[in-house]
Amino acid sequence: MAAVTSESFASLQSDLAETLRTADLKVADELFAGLDVVDGSASLRRSLTDPAREPADRAAVVRRLFGDKVSETTVTVLEAVASRRWSKDRDLADAVESLAVTAVSAVAERDGLEGLTELESQLLGFRRTVADSHELQHALTDGQAPAEAKQKLAARLSPEASSEARLLIDRAVAAPRGLRPAALLEQFAEQVAARQQRWIAQVTVAKNLDASYLEKLSAGLNRYFGRELRLDVAVDPSVVGGIRVEVGDEVVDSTVASRLNSLNRNITS
Repeated sequence: MAAVTSESFASLQSDLAETLRTADLKVADELFAGLDVVDGSASLRRSLTDPAREPADRAAVVRRLFGDKVSETTVTVLEAVASRRWSKDRDLADAVESLAVTAVSAVAERDGLEGLTELESQLLGFRRTVADSHELQHALTDGQAPAEAKQKLAARLSPEASSEARLLIDRAVAAPRGLRPAALLEQFAEQVAARQQRWIAQVTVAKNLDASYLEKLSAGLNRYFGRELRLDVAVDPSVVGGIRVEVGDEVVDSTVASRLNSLNRNITS
């Protein structure tokens, strides 16, 4: 991914985090529908990614096109995407798809880590079912078969799927955007798995911690991050002492090894 696209996507994830955290499945569905419109028009993609146009002009195109057709939350997300710079036309569409998956994951996350784990499990379960059958792969990639028929087949194969999993499975079989449905579902599952890391505290210490310390540590981390984290404690004598905690993208490192490395860099710089 080119630097311009990487920077734009990173800023979108940060700026839209709260918006997507409180979004519902309707927003995700509308984002997928908006993606279909963008994918279906090369001229629209060029218009929305034209670096010669001001970001506000590109966002205005989105509002004129979608303003009276989808929710205000969806328009806000699409405007934000259009106002960024993208290296390729495809990158803008990929960003919309990823944000739609984020919205679905956020709905599942309202049941905590278990909700995300269940969503990932259902996506991978359907993927395995398809991957193990040449007949199913053929049926779901048949260019002559209508999307509705593929979605009906998917529903028969995954009758217990949650609303969140159903939306992503339907999307993968109906509009895989150049991939096989199983491959796109794997991408969706990887994105859900990445969000699970927000609920797992990777703790590294030099020696085993007693139960009372772990209880206090767990309570403190839960208060700091505002959610019930699962501790994954690893003992690594090379850190010498102190503690290193990693939750998603956030890292707190107060190990002796880290402080010594920092001191060494300051001395030699």
